[in-house]
Amino acid sequence: MGAVRDFLDHHYLHFNSREVVASARAYEAHLAAGGKMLVSLAGAMSTARIGRILSRMIRAGKVHAISCTGANLEEDVFNLLAANEYEIIQDWRALSAEDEQALYDRGMNRVTDTCIPETVMRHLEKRLHGVWERASAAGERRLPSENLYEILGDPTLAQHFQIPPEDSWMLAAREANLPVFTPGWEDSTTGNMFAAAVLAGRVPSHDCVMSGTAQMQRLIEWYRENNGVAQGHPSVGFFQVGGGIAGDFAICAVPTMIQDLAWDDTPFWGYFAQISDAVTSYGGYSGAVPNEKITWGKLAVDTPKFMIQSDATIVAPLIFGYLLDD
Repeated sequence: MGAVRDFLDHHYLHFNSREVVASARAYEAHLAAGGKMLVSLAGAMSTARIGRILSRMIRAGKVHAISCTGANLEEDVFNLLAANEYEIIQDWRALSAEDEQALYDRGMNRVTDTCIPETVMRHLEKRLHGVWERASAAGERRLPSENLYEILGDPTLAQHFQIPPEDSWMLAAREANLPVFTPGWEDSTTGNMFAAAVLAGRVPSHDCVMSGTAQMQRLIEWYRENNGVAQGHPSVGFFQVGGGIAGDFAICAVPTMIQDLAWDDTPFWGYFAQISDAVTSYGGYSGAVPNEKITWGKLAVDTPKFMIQSDATIVAPLIFGYLLDD
């Protein structure tokens, strides 16, 4: 057994900690029974360098699809290309408005304690313009992730890597040809760049990047092909890191099939776990307990369900380390 796994098994016995271990064991059992797993990423998990361990999960065949925010999609690539130029602010809570202005003036975009240089965004933008222009000319319509896959496959890019390539979850996803869905992609730096490119006439139309509803269709098709029930395996599991649109979008694929398409043979999600620091109050969905999802046609009464109320940057690596027998 690995040290992380032994530590969790020995010490994580009650309350939130017990839920951490129980969710990891159920995730493992789901895969052992032949099930597949979709992971959703919200928050700034890529900036928190979740790629160091998520890439290993992907390469180990423990993740089969990802739904993430546009920020998580692009920030893994930003880190790959510019990690040495990032700045960490130790006492970030003490920053004044003038301190923030000084960061802006230097082109340093702050995510809590981490500042991402504007230069890497412009580097990626130049490459994306070429990809979007070629896709438009060819009449192609791609997921945002597929456009980044093309860039990551460019042999001229490797000279710019500033972290080991094995630490990038996007590189691992590309190697595995993983479907990566990005709902609300327009709420990201590269999404903003794309809108600007169309507005400026650099790209002729918005058609070369899939809309959110087109991505939902693609996700539904993937779920139909991978739920495994016909082969005696569990339906696809759902591991949600954080709340927000990354999880809310993807989990709705099942009720769309059952309720809107009337595909009665559609199985509910076969496993569900969420790590979130949100609490159930004022109608907020990110902190809702898993049983609420039964009423929306997402989970069954007997679906293994886990809700871990904690910091995902702490808990997700522990669960992944458990599954990797670290």
